[in-house]
Amino acid sequence: MPKVARFNVPHVKGLGLEHPESIDVTPNGVVEDRRFYLIDDTGRLIDGLVAGEVVQFGARTNADGSTLRLTLPDGTVVEDDVRVTDPISTPMYGRTAVGHVVDGPFAAAIEPFARRPVRVVRVDRAGGTREEHHTTIVTDGSLARLAQELGTDALDSRRFRMLIELEGADAHEEDSWLGQTIELGETLLRISAPVARCAITTQDPSRGVRDHDTLRAIKSYRGLREGKNIDFGVWGEVERPGRIRVGDEVRVGRPVAAAG
Repeated sequence: MPKVARFNVPHVKGLGLEHPESIDVTPNGVVEDRRFYLIDDTGRLIDGLVAGEVVQFGARTNADGSTLRLTLPDGTVVEDDVRVTDPISTPMYGRTAVGHVVDGPFAAAIEPFARRPVRVVRVDRAGGTREEHHTTIVTDGSLARLAQELGTDALDSRRFRMLIELEGADAHEEDSWLGQTIELGETLLRISAPVARCAITTQDPSRGVRDHDTLRAIKSYRGLREGKNIDFGVWGEVERPGRIRVGDEVRVGRPVAAAG
């Protein structure tokens, strides 16, 4: 059976990913996942589509979002307690993020790479901005199939920013789980829908610059869903929270354990 190869957790939306050995999945997802995001001086969201080079920053927070640590591309570390100020809401891809602007040294460190004024915002609700779709999954088989389509030996999977990467799977095996549940570590996840992809997947995840036309390649062999969506990977809804570790195997179609 496929098993967990890697986790990808963006503590700040658009910045670099953390790869822990385990994650704790709550009913609202991983509490550190996208706990912070960036806006410009007009309140517009800044992410990889707006300022791709910010992906070069490492970022880490704690479970309650009370500290933030940034690692700059040159290795310099900026770390401080999180002091929130003004409340703010931000339109974000069909939903609204609600949080507070963060005071401190973080914005000034990011601005030279974002090439614009920056404010850092902490989301009020742990687990980020989503009311659903708290986990994402992709397999090594799917990545290998796409690399073949692109004519490259390997494709850096981080460009897809999927929470859970699995190894030992056939190409797009995860699609066969749609409408089913899977047990993964202590969790039970309901595989609800394919993930529609955007142009961020065309960028090198180390530098934030375009290097592969992934969208054209996926479309060329997978087509479009509903005439517009280019799908790669799947969403998982949290039916039972718990811990998942690197190496945990997928068990497909297991029911939720009866209470009592």
